[in-house]
Amino acid sequence: MSDTPKTTETATEVAEEQGPMFSDLGLPENLLRVLDDMGYKKPSPIQAQAIPPLLEGKDVLGLAQTGTGKTAAFALPILARTDAASRTPQVLVLAPTRELAMQVAKACEDYAKYTPGMKVAAVYGGQDYGTQIRAIRGGAQWIVGTPGRIMDHLKKGSLSLTDIKAVILDEADEMLRMGFIDDVDWILGHAPKERQVALFSATMPKQIKHIASTHLNNPIEIKIESKTATASTIEQRYWFVGGAHKNDALLRITEVEDCDATMVFVRTKQATEEVADFMKANGVKCEALNGDIPQAQRERVVDKLKKGTLDMIVATDVAARGLDVERISHVINYDIPFDAESYVHRIGRTGRAGRSGKAIMFVRGRERRMLSTIERTTRQRIEEMPLPTAKDVNAVRRERFKATVEGTIGNPQAVMFKEMINELVTDKELDVVEIASALAHLAQNGIPLFLNENERARQPQRERTEREDRGDRPQRERAPRKSPGDVSTKAMPLKDSPDVDMVRFRMEVGYQDGVKPGNIVGAIANEADLESKFIGHIEIFDDFSMVDLPDGMPETVMSKLKATRICGQPLHLQVADGAKPVNRKPPSGRPAGGNRRPRHGNEGGDRRPGGRSGGGDRRPRRDS
Repeated sequence: MSDTPKTTETATEVAEEQGPMFSDLGLPENLLRVLDDMGYKKPSPIQAQAIPPLLEGKDVLGLAQTGTGKTAAFALPILARTDAASRTPQVLVLAPTRELAMQVAKACEDYAKYTPGMKVAAVYGGQDYGTQIRAIRGGAQWIVGTPGRIMDHLKKGSLSLTDIKAVILDEADEMLRMGFIDDVDWILGHAPKERQVALFSATMPKQIKHIASTHLNNPIEIKIESKTATASTIEQRYWFVGGAHKNDALLRITEVEDCDATMVFVRTKQATEEVADFMKANGVKCEALNGDIPQAQRERVVDKLKKGTLDMIVATDVAARGLDVERISHVINYDIPFDAESYVHRIGRTGRAGRSGKAIMFVRGRERRMLSTIERTTRQRIEEMPLPTAKDVNAVRRERFKATVEGTIGNPQAVMFKEMINELVTDKELDVVEIASALAHLAQNGIPLFLNENERARQPQRERTEREDRGDRPQRERAPRKSPGDVSTKAMPLKDSPDVDMVRFRMEVGYQDGVKPGNIVGAIANEADLESKFIGHIEIFDDFSMVDLPDGMPETVMSKLKATRICGQPLHLQVADGAKPVNRKPPSGRPAGGNRRPRHGNEGGDRRPGGRSGGGDRRPRRDS
């Protein structure tokens, strides 16, 4: 279980040696019994400060980094105030991703172990509506879900907030970053006026402050100061991408490092498959994890990692939240994240609850500025590491091979070859060592055991040879952005669906509003119920942006998109001046263009299989 009181040992907060025990906070006996079973005695700072006011029914505004134990901070006191005898939803928890929703739901179930009749329903995208409706109507007092799916249930009438006594917003800043904050505002607007609200966030941008001022009533403000935004138990390094391909570098690093389980983060769904296939081809027990993989399969992958039948997961940011596997010793940022917050969440998959961990980031020359931004945000220096040489890798492979041979001696299946070896020694007068060498060669099946010593990765020409004074050099000027005169009104065909007619649209949001490709994709996918693979080329300018969408989208959808907000600004979506559809011959039996909407659950029709999106980083859908 993750994000529990055990996180008192993490360095995302400054924990005092002296402080209250859980038994001092006013929690009922049934919850203290659970904590005792788990071996937890001392609360983390956020738990010590949040539990008493929440027990009293007060609103709480908590500012604390990820991994500080926020789940227990709200779950324990709100469970104490929940009426297990009532069979209607009393508590609503909103989480940004399905993984986090599942994690929180599981933690709440664990905490309710000695509370008879307490039920928790997890509500998120990727699972059919029928299962969720049965769970809601089956007497669940706690509803834990993602904003998009909660909204769907409210609109369908399958969920009522009439009896809701408490609402918890978990990782509010992440919901803002993913474009869900308007959904959160809408949901809170449909909750009873008289209810308790707890909002937890790692940062407090103005949009979150607005939510707090609008929906919280005289909240108790809790701010957990931290020495660093990342755990001190995590050793952080980066490799400056040189002559070696990143796949080869990843293989070398994971071979030389003492890895238990490794989580590798990439930007695109296609990359998860490509990198995972490469690692599997090189003998690593590895699988991909992305938003296109069915939820049940995703859960199986994580379970295999926990059980040790899998050693590596290659994932997009969809898995950055809510995944807590003790075995994860290394997090490797194969692709550098778009922002420092994502970096913190990514590497937070290791070094949790006092455990040690290692984080390695691949950095290209043009990504140096983001490296500096990450260092400033985390208030930690990230040291450069050399790529392991062929000699380093070969030394590890040598020892591993020797250990494998030694471990096979005495195996009953190996004993049967003794007679044949003896025949070669006696009849052919061959040397035992020569025979063993020949057998070892055959065992490699034509694949060299050792790397060529002459194939050392070339290091690129560096602007500076000393990493130590990197922080002292002046910031380089950002490359000039495109001017409005550079924009084209001609849409580009989708790479994976060239038959779809595309039209270029203009949006009145740009760089000055803080817009990123992921914001655009998330907003359009959510509001238009459009699979991200049908969202095409994206160009962002200072005060506007361009995006390619399928021709013939319904007017109702277009009206909704015009009013949609990104980073607090309305899109005002309209066809770009002079834009015309890219004419493509439609496949037989299907109209050209049109809205390629996946259908939900039992509403009929099959969801088209996901694929690589037409452009930009494809963040999870609103109900992911």
